[in-house]
Amino acid sequence: MKYSFDLVGVSPVWQFFNHEQQDGVEYLGTQICTLDAFLESIEPVPVKWGWNLDQVVNTVVNFWMNNADSIYYWKSRLEDSGNESLLVARLAEIQSLQAELEYLLRKRW
Repeated sequence: MKYSFDLVGVSPVWQFFNHEQQDGVEYLGTQICTLDAFLESIEPVPVKWGWNLDQVVNTVVNFWMNNADSIYYWKSRLEDSGNESLLVARLAEIQSLQAELEYLLRKRW
């Protein structure tokens, strides 16, 4: 399996916990923008979905190593938002993410 990890925004804590999880797509939140914080937040995810832990960790680390501008941007937005917010990331199995995006493209708004 292949995985995707991306920082997607800053959210108030109360709003983040009301977000509905979807099969094969997990949204993670942390109050600090560090690699260690996200690695800690992903620990239960592979067990929940039956994902390969080593591949998931490699995906997150590779994102962290190759996206300094994005990380700096979202770290700044998190700091600007105050203490009651989380930095939100999306971790997904690629095929599930593709299915979600195809659904959204077909959806009639």
